[in-house]
Amino acid sequence: MSDIVVLRLGHRPERDARVTTHVGLTSRALGAAGMLLTSDDKSVAESIERVDKSWGGGFWVRIGVGYRSEIRKWKESGGIVVHMTMYGINMPDCIEHIRDEFKTKGVMVVVGAEKVPGDVYQLADYNIAVGNQPHSEIAALALFLDWLQQGREFGKTFSDGELRIIPCEHGKNVERT
Repeated sequence: MSDIVVLRLGHRPERDARVTTHVGLTSRALGAAGMLLTSDDKSVAESIERVDKSWGGGFWVRIGVGYRSEIRKWKESGGIVVHMTMYGINMPDCIEHIRDEFKTKGVMVVVGAEKVPGDVYQLADYNIAVGNQPHSEIAALALFLDWLQQGREFGKTFSDGELRIIPCEHGKNVERT
């Protein structure tokens, strides 16, 4: 499989810090290599980096990026761009084609916050929806990452962290490594 990167658009520090942090944590947990954030919000990057240090994975965050230049660079390197939007094609109608491309190409998943600039719809290779209804960008991202990888993300190991969960049916079991 190729790399997955998430591009978070339109982050408003006074309103979106928790949601954007959850976009990053969801991306990390479900197999993405890193997140690009158009805002200069260092607190979001620091929060995600703390989790990555504790739990492992090597997930990276870059802040203050320009979305147009990042999308252009991604496409020039041979990657595809998938924009999650309720206005797009329903995921079941196009996921097989995207999976086929993902075998040899990286995927940049674009997730908006506030109103997404109109050119994003043209820059994206795919505008994908999960139901053509208003929904959470975190839920849409999680569903897409799962469908793209067909559940393989659950087999990812995070061996370089300070903490590791020992799965158990009841209670919490965390081991320091």
